[in-house]
Amino acid sequence: MKSPIFYTNAYKGIESRIMSSLNSHADFLTGSTARSPRAVGDAIQDILGDDFKEILGDYCADYSKDFARRAMADLAFTDKDGFYYVVDVSTFRTDTSFNMPNITSVERLSRFYEDDRNYFCVLSITYHISGIKVVVTNVNFVPIEFMMWDCLTIGALGWGQIQIANSKYVNIRQYSRKKWMLEFCDVMLSFYPKEIGKIHSRIEHFQRIKQFWEAKEE
Repeated sequence: MKSPIFYTNAYKGIESRIMSSLNSHADFLTGSTARSPRAVGDAIQDILGDDFKEILGDYCADYSKDFARRAMADLAFTDKDGFYYVVDVSTFRTDTSFNMPNITSVERLSRFYEDDRNYFCVLSITYHISGIKVVVTNVNFVPIEFMMWDCLTIGALGWGQIQIANSKYVNIRQYSRKKWMLEFCDVMLSFYPKEIGKIHSRIEHFQRIKQFWEAKEE
């Protein structure tokens, strides 16, 4: 059995309700916070944390919004069929020149997806600011395996971080988890040898620096 949210059109309804909910909120910014994408993102996440259980409706059997900042999830819920969803919330302000948000650790995701009943979900909010009002123009709520690899990249932090390469381009379609995970493995098996090459060049750099300093007079 697959998720009744993502393998029907239910997630599209959730996206629509998220947009309506955020756009119907009273203005929640000030002149100073409106200038800060980070402050706006935090405010949107707080609002979603309060509203998301109601937005999910009957699909939600158990819900949590209290996670440490470095946790895998910003929000999480279990549906009535026992599937467990962790949700990463990201925001994209359309008047910024470039946005390359981290999604999750490659190592964490590989372990999390050992259980077929787990879903790692990306909830992406696209918006612009009108005065001090947030105007949401697009919402994507999908499992990460619906995000194609032409819009993702790997950042060199720890084991590696999956990132959206550029928030202005996101390629989403319903996709097989098995196919996506096999492609994920190929991406990582290509990524790590390149990182080894970078490490060798950095070692050589500091070998030269050491030789330079060894030859100096005290």
